[in-house]
Amino acid sequence: MKPIVCALALIALVPALSHGQSRVQRTADGKPDLSGIWQVMNTAAWDIQAHNAQKGVPAGPGVVDGNELPYTREALTKKKSNYENRATADPESKCYLPGVPRITYMPFPFQIVQTPAQVTFLYEYAHAVRNIFVNTPHIEGQLFWWMGDSRGRWEGDTLVVDVTDFNDETWFDRAGNLHSDALHVVERYTPLDADHITYEATIEDPKVFTRPWQMSMILNRHKEKNFRLLEYECFSF
Repeated sequence: MKPIVCALALIALVPALSHGQSRVQRTADGKPDLSGIWQVMNTAAWDIQAHNAQKGVPAGPGVVDGNELPYTREALTKKKSNYENRATADPESKCYLPGVPRITYMPFPFQIVQTPAQVTFLYEYAHAVRNIFVNTPHIEGQLFWWMGDSRGRWEGDTLVVDVTDFNDETWFDRAGNLHSDALHVVERYTPLDADHITYEATIEDPKVFTRPWQMSMILNRHKEKNFRLLEYECFSF
C-alpha cells in the first residue's frame, strides 16, 4: 500500500477509535471504570416483554431476546394469575426489595462505586445497596435473600456478576413475570464508551423455565450538573 493511502486509512480510523473503546475511562489497575450514576431508558419496569400502551403503562418493545419467556405450563398459569392481580400482588406494591435484575431497570437512577476487590451499587429506590465481591466464592449453603448473593469477575473489559441464593418473593416486572428460589442470574456489564454500558442478564430457573433466556439493554450515564441520588422512600398502605 502506498504511504499516502496508509495515512488516509489511519486518519479514517481515528474517529471510530475515539468514539468507542478509547473513550472508556480506566482505573489504576487497567479495568474499565464503571463509577458514576446510571439509568435505563426503557419500559421494562412495567413489562420486560413487548407490550402496548395502556392506562398508566407506556408502550415498549421489550428487553427479552426473542421476546419469549419459556415458562413451564404450571408457571405460565401462575404468571397469568399474577398479571390479573398485579395491582396488589406485585411485591413492589408492598415495598419489598425488587431483586435482581429488576432493580436495574426500575425507573430510578443508581450509582456504581468501584474498587479492585468490590463493586458497590447504590440504588435510589429505598436506599438499596448491593455489594459485588470480586474473585470471591459464593457463601456455602442455601440462602434466601431479596437481592441474592453477588460475586464478580472480569472477563476482559466485561464485569461478569454471578448472582444466586434468591428467595421466591420478587417478580421481574409489574406484568407478573416470576421466578422461584432456584433463580440463577449472570449479569454482564460491558462499557460501550464513557457514557454507555451494555447490560445483559442470563436467567436460569429450572423450576419455572424450560431453558435459560436473556435480556439486554443500555445503561446511560447521568451527566447533568450536580446530579446525585435523591431519596425515594417506599410506603405500603
